[in-house]
Amino acid sequence: MQFPEPLFTRFLKPLVFACALIPLVLIGWGVWQDSLGANPIEAVTRSTGDWALRFLLLTLALSTLRRLVGWTQGIRLRRMLGLFAFFYASVHLILYLWLDQFFDWGGIWRDILKRPFITVGMLAFLMLIPLAITSPKAMLRRLGKRWKTLHTLIYPLSMLAVLHFWWMKDAKSDVSEPLLYALILAALLGERLYQRFKA
Repeated sequence: MQFPEPLFTRFLKPLVFACALIPLVLIGWGVWQDSLGANPIEAVTRSTGDWALRFLLLTLALSTLRRLVGWTQGIRLRRMLGLFAFFYASVHLILYLWLDQFFDWGGIWRDILKRPFITVGMLAFLMLIPLAITSPKAMLRRLGKRWKTLHTLIYPLSMLAVLHFWWMKDAKSDVSEPLLYALILAALLGERLYQRFKA
């Protein structure tokens, strides 16, 4: 299925952009209305991290949709959704550094070494940085084949992001949501492996 080009460019892309901002608006509204529960800082920090992971998985899903249903236009949304993943991940990290650790760099370093979910989260974010920096088309042209090689980082960073989300959950809490994300990622990566070995 393909959308007529004017409809895709003038309507669908702006609509996707606007929808990607909805989580930020809802978070801001929750802060404004003081409706985020007993620990609003934790709620906002976790929510931005959750959305970073969701946008990361959506970015991966667009390539799968192209191969499975032939929707090639979705690839043109991939860069936008990838940058939104980076945006929400950056907000997630800044909130942790600022409101949780108060920019206590010694404490932050000890936290990274002591708490595995912080360790893998930091590794995932470090991998996300070069992908965001090289996302513009000008960087694609400049890097050539190296661009595609660099952007395979999305696979290990996605696994680390899911692991970060899983480990962040309390061991006694409901793990249905992290399990769902893990299964989605496994399906997306499994489809890629299938396509590679089929070729």
